[in-house]
Amino acid sequence: MTASTVSLFGRRARRRWVHLILGGALAMPYVFLGSVILGPFTGSAGVFTSLPLQLASFAIGLPVAAVTSLFPPTRPLESGAVRALCGTDGDALAHGPARTRGERARTAAWFTLHLGLGGIVSGMSLAVPSLAVFLIVLPPFAWLGGTRLGLPGALDAWWVRALTPVAGVAMLLALAACAAGCGALLARWAPVLLGPSPRDRLAAAEARAADLAVRNRLARELHDSVGHALSAVTLQASAARRLLDTDPGFVREALAAIEDTTRRTVGELDAVLGVLRDGDAPGTAPAPTLAADLDGLLRRTRAAGQRVTAVVGTDPATLPPLVSREAYRIVQEGLTNALKHAGEPVSVRIGSAGGRLEITVENPLATAPAPRRPGGGHGLSGIADRVRLLGGSAHAGAAGGLWRLRVLLPLGTT
Repeated sequence: MTASTVSLFGRRARRRWVHLILGGALAMPYVFLGSVILGPFTGSAGVFTSLPLQLASFAIGLPVAAVTSLFPPTRPLESGAVRALCGTDGDALAHGPARTRGERARTAAWFTLHLGLGGIVSGMSLAVPSLAVFLIVLPPFAWLGGTRLGLPGALDAWWVRALTPVAGVAMLLALAACAAGCGALLARWAPVLLGPSPRDRLAAAEARAADLAVRNRLARELHDSVGHALSAVTLQASAARRLLDTDPGFVREALAAIEDTTRRTVGELDAVLGVLRDGDAPGTAPAPTLAADLDGLLRRTRAAGQRVTAVVGTDPATLPPLVSREAYRIVQEGLTNALKHAGEPVSVRIGSAGGRLEITVENPLATAPAPRRPGGGHGLSGIADRVRLLGGSAHAGAAGGLWRLRVLLPLGTT
């Protein structure tokens, strides 16, 4: 099919034609109301059969349609119809009812335009095809004797008989072109008249930003919690396998650490996934903090065979809950990176000075680079995101043969 044929008879053109027919159907009650209003003033009993009076009734009914479009459901219903039938991007249309005066005015203009063009195309769709078919099949009857069949005598001319089928086909093409043009016009004006206002766009942008913030937060929680647990469990199981015959006591300690790590991680995973389930309340597992689980985090890391020294120069119980929680995740990620990529021993220092919490994690540089996992490498960026949200600072890099992670968090964050 050529481009012009698709534009006239393609799937999109047909759906827009249906949309116009729906507009014509919606216009019928208003045309009837206009006829009722017009009848007494004209004193004519043929208001329903006279084309000029029907057109006048149509003109009277459209302003009434504009008034009724002020009902709240009009804009969402029209937006849904445009989205389904006109091929307009859903993000370019408003979803809720019109609230401001400008939104109501645009909705009224759209409803009037839809019903006006729909009424015209619907009337043409009823009248033109039958007339066009009559013109296309007329020549055989004219050749058989049009006058005897009651046809006009002018049809006896041979050139008239030859041109009537052409005129019929031209009328059908004109109808299709008119419907396609009106449908394209409605599709073009829909975002302007039914589109969201600046306030709606701002609210949608804020909602998207909030949704992205929640998703990023959940992604960080899953990465830090599950990533640390899997790394620790892998090393614990590996160390237990190597020492199974020579150090049963260490093996029992490693297996207990694996059990504890997986149990805690399942609880944290349930808490995170509970946020994702529509209608579900968040899981009951509390978010880990320095005050609640720093000792357990160090113990589970050591159970993997990693030598970890820790110096805590401040009481974790005095830290603000948000700082304590984010600091726990930062220490956890630092230990995870050391487990996966670095040598030992690992040194952890936590202290406070000048209204800031200082976290330092150091370990020797690895003699050989660890293989990079597909999709990995988000740990430091996750730490940077956490620190930025709290208004702190973070630095990670090699210094004097050591890999050092240093984070400063303001203690004024609640």
